[in-house]
Amino acid sequence: MSGPATGPVVVMIHGLGLNQDCWQWTTPAFEDDYRVLTYDLYGHGQSAPPPETPSLSLFSNQLAALLDHCGAQSAILVGFSLGGMIARRFAQDAPGRTRALAILHSPHKRSPDAQAAILKRVAQARHDGPQSTVEAALERWFTADFRQANPDMMDEVRRWVTANDIAIYHTIYRVLADGIDEIVAPTPPITCPTLVITGVEDFGNGPEMTHAIAAEIPGAKAVILPGLRHMALAENPAAVNNPLRAFINRLDLTS
Repeated sequence: MSGPATGPVVVMIHGLGLNQDCWQWTTPAFEDDYRVLTYDLYGHGQSAPPPETPSLSLFSNQLAALLDHCGAQSAILVGFSLGGMIARRFAQDAPGRTRALAILHSPHKRSPDAQAAILKRVAQARHDGPQSTVEAALERWFTADFRQANPDMMDEVRRWVTANDIAIYHTIYRVLADGIDEIVAPTPPITCPTLVITGVEDFGNGPEMTHAIAAEIPGAKAVILPGLRHMALAENPAAVNNPLRAFINRLDLTS
C-alpha cells in the first residue's frame, strides 16, 4: 500500500499469471494523492493457493476480505484483464463498496473461435505448465518492436508467468476462459462511474469488446489506445495513466 493514509482508496487488480509488480508503471501516477493498494491474487506471487476451486466469486471475496483488513469501506477498482473481470464481479456483489471501475484490456463475450482458442491454451497449460504458453503470450501482449528493444522487461514478465504452479495456473486460466458469462449483461446492473480501456492491437480483448463492456454500463466511457497491445500499461505507461488519472480525478469522492 502506498500514498496518503487519508486519500481515497484505489485498488489495482492484476491479470492472470502476473502479480502486483505489474503495477510498477501505474502506481507512481497515483500515490501522491490516492491510497493505492496492490496485492497478489490467490495462486499468484506471494499469496496462498486458492482455498477452493477458483472462480470470480472466490476472487471477489478475496478482495472484500482485503478491504476489510485494510479498514477500507469502499474503493475505486482498477482491474487488468482477469482483474477487470474480478472488478466487475465485485461491483455486482458489493455495489455499495465500489466507488468507480476502470477496466483495462479485459474480455467480453468471445466468438466461438476465440473461445476455442483460449480453451486450447487452458488445456496446454494444464498438461505442460505456464512455460508452454508464455512465449505466445508475450507476442500477444507487446508489439514486436517493443519486445525486441526491451529484452529485460520480457525476461521479467516471463519470470512472473513461469513462476506459477503448474497444478494451480490452469485452474485460474479456466476462470479467465469461462467466467465471462456471469459478468456479461451484468445482473444486478453496474451503475458506478466506469472507464474501459484497451489497445487497438489487443487481439484477445480488443476494441469491439471494450465498446461492448461500456455499452452495458450506463455512462461508461471507452478509450482505445492506438498502436498498443495487451500490456500497454508496461509498454507505454503514459497512454494508460493519463486517461485513467483524468477519469479518477473527475470523480465526486465527497460522499
